[in-house]
Amino acid sequence: MLMLKQSRARATRSILVASLLSLAVAAPAFAGECPKDKSGSNPLPGAATAPVGVTEMELASIDLSKESVKLPERRLRYRHMEIQPGGIVPLHSHADRPALIMVNQGQIFEYSSKCTVPIVHKAGEIARESNGLMHWWKNEGNVVVVLTIADIVNDKKPDSMMPMM
Repeated sequence: MLMLKQSRARATRSILVASLLSLAVAAPAFAGECPKDKSGSNPLPGAATAPVGVTEMELASIDLSKESVKLPERRLRYRHMEIQPGGIVPLHSHADRPALIMVNQGQIFEYSSKCTVPIVHKAGEIARESNGLMHWWKNEGNVVVVLTIADIVNDKKPDSMMPMM
């Protein structure tokens, strides 16, 4: 009887450990960040100002003025974006547009106002963009980069990132 209880206890522990490990593996990884010794102000000389090889589609949105948060003129937006090899997401600000970006395919380089070197973002990672950030992205690889983006957009402000799209 004692051996049976010990065997069950070991099995229970094994299942618990396996479950915890599967949760850790399934959790998203946050994207590459600026190396600590490269963090600092970057005026982004020569930053791209026009989109190249970028297509995007809004998949859904929620009018936040009608929700409990009562954020007038704001929407929570969910988008799909593809960036062709050599493609560019031009310089833009996140002064009032926080965003989370999931890299689904490929890898892309971010040129940030807060980092003196490019930051690489790889498939399976999530980039966080928030107040005070100015940046632009470039696909320097030979694979289409596929992103899923959730952001809070101000509908009364002109879209400073991609007016042609």
